[in-house]
Amino acid sequence: MAIDQVPLSEQAITLEPAQYGAPVRRAEEPLEVSAWIHTRRGHARVDAIALAWTQRAVWIRYVDDYGREGFAWVWASAVTRR
Repeated sequence: MAIDQVPLSEQAITLEPAQYGAPVRRAEEPLEVSAWIHTRRGHARVDAIALAWTQRAVWIRYVDDYGREGFAWVWASAVTRR
């Protein structure tokens, strides 16, 4: 069963490559995390999976309150392990 994607108008705002920097390290095994995301509707705390990171940011896969999947680069300080 395919999971719906978060519509563009409701997706988390993601950092640009110049913001999150390099090198990008991919997770050997995804890590369960909680993260603060910022959307056009405001801020939300989501349960997520950390897929990659740099010194400054983490690439997460999250599921919103409606069961839709989204991806975003967020600041490392917005992420904590679960």
